[in-house]
Amino acid sequence: MTAPAGIGHLEPTQSAGRLFVQRGLEGPVVMLNLLRFREVADYTAHPDLAPAAPISGAEAFDRYFRHTLPFLRVSGGDVVFLGAGGPFLIGPEGERWDRAMLVRQTSVAAFLAFASHDAYLAGLGHRAAALQDSRLLPLAELPFPT
Repeated sequence: MTAPAGIGHLEPTQSAGRLFVQRGLEGPVVMLNLLRFREVADYTAHPDLAPAAPISGAEAFDRYFRHTLPFLRVSGGDVVFLGAGGPFLIGPEGERWDRAMLVRQTSVAAFLAFASHDAYLAGLGHRAAALQDSRLLPLAELPFPT
């Protein structure tokens, strides 16, 4: 199911979260993040985190990233790739993503513990302010075919 026009995918639904856990992924999991930023960050829902002057969505995401990285690393995870995006070479014409990121976590349990950590959650408003739309695809590593 897709979101109505103009509404981005910013948080997992309850059913998507349940399906993620039910997949029974074992071992490390890599999260593919596709990120589309707002031109100007929207801190309406998180005024306590708002900077004194308006900033771009990319700048707000950088604040989220700096806040998050220490908690991610303590939980056993890390960012293995961060890259600038753009339009697809193969994919829907006109669709673009500003940034792509691969986050590796040691297990689903470690990811869930990280994602529910109170100190991490305290900075989540920077992500919400930054993003117009996003995708998060959990990936399980496969052996190379021989």
